[in-house]
Amino acid sequence: MSHRPFKDHIYSQFARIGRGLASEKRLELLDLLAQTPRHVEALAAETDMSVASVSQHLQALRNARLVETQRAGTRTIYRLASPQVLRLWLTLRSVAEERLAEVPRISEEFAVKQPEGDLSRDELDRLLKEGAVFLLDVRPRLEFAHGHLPGATNIPVEELTERLQEVPRDRQVVTYCRGAYCLFADEAAAFLRERGFSVRRLEGGWPEWWADGRPVAAGE
Repeated sequence: MSHRPFKDHIYSQFARIGRGLASEKRLELLDLLAQTPRHVEALAAETDMSVASVSQHLQALRNARLVETQRAGTRTIYRLASPQVLRLWLTLRSVAEERLAEVPRISEEFAVKQPEGDLSRDELDRLLKEGAVFLLDVRPRLEFAHGHLPGATNIPVEELTERLQEVPRDRQVVTYCRGAYCLFADEAAAFLRERGFSVRRLEGGWPEWWADGRPVAAGE
């Protein structure tokens, strides 16, 4: 008996996922949806794309069953279809980091240098239990409310100057944001370091912490 019909059918289904991921714009949309569900207009504003273009990319992701929708009044809200979708995105990224020399080169070129290196998630977990750090989430409020690391304080990076007095000087500050390729935490760490704070950037960010299955919190 030939196995060819089975192979043709099953691999064509796997290819649907590949086609859904085959766009840098769709990968950016997945990365944003890993922070919190969003409507089309919000995604368009975040990515500097037109609403029409975002809608087309979201339809491709929906056809691949990578995102789902729900109604909120007159708007359609998009979210990741499951935690497995986030893990798929992080795995794809990890393979690119390993196999493509351009990825670390671009990161090195654009990232804000951290003199002491990033703090590992395991080390942060230990320090949080000891109450030894001030954990600073510099993402937008909406993303923080959807989910954040337990014990974190939210000061969006654009508000850091006016709310600097809320950051203690008697503990090490640990900044985090949307993940390894978000620069908010780097910028916040550099800003605080220039003003005399002891500060480290967390390795990765919210998506990596969540994907590890570590404890999370939600709400303001």
